[in-house]
Amino acid sequence: MQREPEDPQESGHAQKVLAAIENAVREAGGWIPFDRYMEIVLYAPGLGYYSAGARKLGASGDFTTAPEISALFGACLARQCAQVLADSAGDTILEVGAGSGRLAVDLLRRLEASGAAPARYMILEVSADLRERQRASIASQAPELADRVQWLDEPPSRSFTGVIVANEVLDALPVTRFRWRPGATEELGVVTGAHGLEIAARAADARLAARCEELRAAAGSQWREGYVSEYCPRLGPWCAAVAGSLAAGAVLWFDYGLPRAQYYLAERDDGTLIGHYRHRVEADPLARPGLQDLSAWVDFTALAEAGDAAGFDVAGYTTQAYFLAATGIDGEMRRLAGDDARRHAGLASEARRLLLPGEMGERFKAMAWTRGLQEPLIGFALRDLRHTL
Repeated sequence: MQREPEDPQESGHAQKVLAAIENAVREAGGWIPFDRYMEIVLYAPGLGYYSAGARKLGASGDFTTAPEISALFGACLARQCAQVLADSAGDTILEVGAGSGRLAVDLLRRLEASGAAPARYMILEVSADLRERQRASIASQAPELADRVQWLDEPPSRSFTGVIVANEVLDALPVTRFRWRPGATEELGVVTGAHGLEIAARAADARLAARCEELRAAAGSQWREGYVSEYCPRLGPWCAAVAGSLAAGAVLWFDYGLPRAQYYLAERDDGTLIGHYRHRVEADPLARPGLQDLSAWVDFTALAEAGDAAGFDVAGYTTQAYFLAATGIDGEMRRLAGDDARRHAGLASEARRLLLPGEMGERFKAMAWTRGLQEPLIGFALRDLRHTL
């Protein structure tokens, strides 16, 4: 059952989204799978969370990403991008889902300062309001590089050489939810009931049942009856489509998640699906449809499999903390602070949020797919966790 937002304007928007969901349920015969529900509330044109005008990022939004926390993230990532651009003789960066534009600004400015700015910076963005925020940020903070930036509605049709960056994008792909029972696994979906939207189950088809058994085996086959979780069947095809035009270079994925064997442990028996609304965690995925973010952790084993299937080398996998340490966060902190002790103290506080295990350092991971590169990537030099996949 969904809860009504307090703001009248938000309430009106939520009612429009609810009407779209109810219509989809009717057209489907009374039940839609959870991934279809998630697709509507996040991406329906003009209605979904990422395609409508909700304030999503920063202090006034619903969640905060690493680039929003500190310019240190972009400065370190720029070092990795510079290495890839040099090794591949590339001239292009494609950022997937650029949020407020903060990461684009930080990357462009740091690469320009080091003499490695790309000739083109493409942004693949589905949200019209976020595009406008990105344009404004780049125009005000990196005006000398604004003419290099172009926005895309879909992945590039022509091949290019360089870097693809995707920070906190995969967690928002729609997921299939399931409830495991021996010999009777169920798929979870959404129906309309007397009190609004409700979660309802139906028997899983043979493909989903087989997939659940694979996931259960990967985690040690210790699930209890009624175990609930999710997986993302769209991940492989979506990633292949995004990265398909990269002729040579690297794809750098950053997100929160785990290898499969850890993701599907018996004690994680309610999955990882979570909502965020005004910086508060929301456990009910049906609350405030279209107004709250919904996300699930990334199965990084599945991401590695997707890279292999798409013809890339899975060149590295590590935690965010180790990636940032390997790409010189200490040096970037000194560079940004200069002789300003107060600035240094502020950056040190930001760095702790990016690095500490209780903050983002361990929960967030980095993975690299590469094609045609000769040199090992610097971001994975301190610790490579590919053996855990």
